[in-house]
Amino acid sequence: MWHRIYALIVKELLASARDPQTRWVVLFSPPFLLLIYAFAITQEVSDVTLAVYNQDQGRASIELISRFEGAGVFDEIVHLRAEAEIARAIDTRRATLVLRVGEDFSRRLERGENAQVQLILDGRRSNTAQILLGYSSRIVKAFNEERLHQLGLVPPIRLVQRTWFNSNLEPLWSAVPALFAVLVAVVGFMVSALSIARERELGTFEQLLVSPLRPFEILVGKSVPALLIALTSASAMLVLGLLFLNVPIRGSLALLFVGMLMYLSAIIGIGLFISSLAKTQQQAIIGLFMYMVPAVLISGYATPVENMPDWLQGLATATPITHFIVISKAVYLRDAPIGLYFSHIWPMAVIAAVSLSAAIWLFRRRTG
Repeated sequence: MWHRIYALIVKELLASARDPQTRWVVLFSPPFLLLIYAFAITQEVSDVTLAVYNQDQGRASIELISRFEGAGVFDEIVHLRAEAEIARAIDTRRATLVLRVGEDFSRRLERGENAQVQLILDGRRSNTAQILLGYSSRIVKAFNEERLHQLGLVPPIRLVQRTWFNSNLEPLWSAVPALFAVLVAVVGFMVSALSIARERELGTFEQLLVSPLRPFEILVGKSVPALLIALTSASAMLVLGLLFLNVPIRGSLALLFVGMLMYLSAIIGIGLFISSLAKTQQQAIIGLFMYMVPAVLISGYATPVENMPDWLQGLATATPITHFIVISKAVYLRDAPIGLYFSHIWPMAVIAAVSLSAAIWLFRRRTG
């Protein structure tokens, strides 16, 4: 039996190595996509245009505006001359943020009274607007603290900020671990979901059925090459992230690869189930797309799972991507205790057992 499985594994690896499209899609495109997406999907906001409508022109307002200009977030400052230009600047996307300073701003501060400034944000880009609101709040807070210091007063509360795991809040350090988990899944899905469907489409599937290989052996021979190819691609992405993106690896690589074995086993089981169900590669790609897009969306890749409804959190728990994202972040950003790894490895092992069993059952049913 093992000689037959070994021959099928070698055949699959050679077929993947000889196919230029497979080489690009599976081996080279994931590291390339990691490099591109890591910069493209960063949540850092910079090079934003700020529009300023200053009705005051006093010393305090000029000082406040200079703080916004020196924040390093805004690459262009547009000074508006009339109130009507505010709506035009936002509507035409000329500016994402408008700072409006009232005409009595400086006078009220000099009298020791409260003064207000208005921030007008473009809500069509809600994530950018929220981040800019945070930046602006910190600038105004620093301005207030300096004013109190000039008056000889001490702020009642002094906030001391300390960020764990990513002390400089580097956006790449947050983006790469989750992106790594998703791209590893893409490789595993692509190789496994297209394997059986490709045999059917090329007309070689019947040759496998009349060979001495049993259905179980065929699935093992399809699974192991997909696992090896995905591990090779994942190793390349790890090296790329460490050497070129300068994202540190603080946790255990051994535990990462143990988790990755369970993760890819679950991914390959789902991919083989889809491949057994499909008759052509196009159907397999459509089935893969229908599963993977919702799975990524509920995995915590873009938004925290804790913010989702309870029923959606249950679905997220049944998705292997959810668990491996946690493991990936634990390895990249912190040296997590071993219990955290295994608390997410065993659910992936259960998912792998169920998905692989379902793939074997469906394969036997479709070939019976």
